[in-house]
Amino acid sequence: MRPGFGLRVLAAAALCGAAAAGESGTGPRPRGIEAREDYFPLAVWLQAPRNAPAYKAIGINLYVGLWKGPTEAQIAELRAHGMPVICDQNDYARAHLDEALIAGWMHGDEPDNAQPKTGGGYGPPITPDAVRETYRRISAADPSRPTLLNLGQGVAWDGWYGRGTRTNHPEDYLRYVEAADIISFDIYPACHAKPAVAGKLWYVAVGVNRLVKWTEGRKTIWSCLECTNISNLEAAPSPRDVRAEAWMAIIHGARGLIYFCHRFAPSFIEAGLLADREMSAAVGALNGQIRRLAPVINAGAAADGAAVAADPPAVDPALAKELSSGPIAMLARRYRDAVYIFAVRMEGTPARGAFTVPGVPAAATATVIDEDRKLPCAGGAFTDDFEPYAVHLYEIR
Repeated sequence: MRPGFGLRVLAAAALCGAAAAGESGTGPRPRGIEAREDYFPLAVWLQAPRNAPAYKAIGINLYVGLWKGPTEAQIAELRAHGMPVICDQNDYARAHLDEALIAGWMHGDEPDNAQPKTGGGYGPPITPDAVRETYRRISAADPSRPTLLNLGQGVAWDGWYGRGTRTNHPEDYLRYVEAADIISFDIYPACHAKPAVAGKLWYVAVGVNRLVKWTEGRKTIWSCLECTNISNLEAAPSPRDVRAEAWMAIIHGARGLIYFCHRFAPSFIEAGLLADREMSAAVGALNGQIRRLAPVINAGAAADGAAVAADPPAVDPALAKELSSGPIAMLARRYRDAVYIFAVRMEGTPARGAFTVPGVPAAATATVIDEDRKLPCAGGAFTDDFEPYAVHLYEIR
């Protein structure tokens, strides 16, 4: 999940999401142990079990990956803290398939990237056929839990040279996505070193959008998010960036998030998110907001006909090529007696959004969630201003 460093880290898997068709012969797969409509997976990647209480305090409800695990000691500590885990199906795990704390299984991380060779250098990616065979073996050992495949930044960026001989071969992903129940990917644009991606947060939305398309909406999509500088001493994500990436992912179809918490420079900190008080507080607030709105995200019906027009209407040509969501992307949901509009500015410049929401009362009001603002929604129309990469969430009753 760490881009461009050649370090082998364990892979992510999934706990929850819509039921998906499994690989041929395995039958339908379950949603996981948390199938409630008010549950949204908010995970951390490859973190020490001792930090589970601190992560729970900022809204994390899932661990993904255990270093050289799972081991008996790791599982015991996570059990003491009430933290479920997605882990490798190693010998210990296969001998403890009745362990309720284990929520799902992992593939090896980023098989779509060039793979390190013994003695140095890199060879080609692992083939989709080999990844599918791994999925078959995992499912055969335990068909009751879902498996997640985490893919690299080539999902969103065709020019990612870390794919070696398969760079600029996006067609490979049509086969990779057959090899799991839940598909995740990672790209970290706020701290990216390459000009093609750096600062273009919308690459997160591109990757999610592609995975939804490639899986024809039949599988659950997750997105990995940056929350430290990772190893870039010149650029790091701000709390605004992380919030924008999270809602971009959700608006475009992600139904789980994994935070990559490591920091590698100027010094290594495994729990880099926890070490940054400002970011930790911001992620805690973001997680709280997502968890409160989970029933709307998971169970809300589409609010047909809702739309937004942006002023100015211009959009980055590269973004426009990939996404039809435009300069302001939105997700409209009807849930119980309200309409919800989740919207995010897709570019790093300000814009005004003009929203239309058919079927609401003539004198309705749009409450801007967690902003202490209300907007008149006369005839189902309202406007709002968006700063660069701003997120606004509306409730119309």
